[in-house]
Amino acid sequence: MITTNQQPGPLPPRLPYVPSGLFPAGPPRRPTWREPHPVTGAAVAAGGALAAAWLALFGLLGRDVSGYAWWTFVAGALAWLVALALIRYGDRGAGTGVAIVTAGGWSIAFAVVVTRWAVSADWPMW
Repeated sequence: MITTNQQPGPLPPRLPYVPSGLFPAGPPRRPTWREPHPVTGAAVAAGGALAAAWLALFGLLGRDVSGYAWWTFVAGALAWLVALALIRYGDRGAGTGVAIVTAGGWSIAFAVVVTRWAVSADWPMW
């Protein structure tokens, strides 16, 4: 404090400005984490195309509705195992594409079985 008898001396050194945190004032203090295997549209499309070809090839092995449905079920189960492995250890986009198309293939097989059942009044699976 300055009294009337004293001359003002040098100012005390200024303390560095520390922001309150209410408004960002610089780079974030926490690290930014990046996805190790980012999902891309091309990977999803590639996985979906391969799964569609896989299900079509297995579906062509069936000689009737029952055979088509069972082959599609087996091919879908194998495809889902591959999708789980891809999602866990590999390309998550390709695994997602495989899973989506496999679910669609199972839905189509189910619709074929139910349609045949509705038309013939006989359960076609056994």
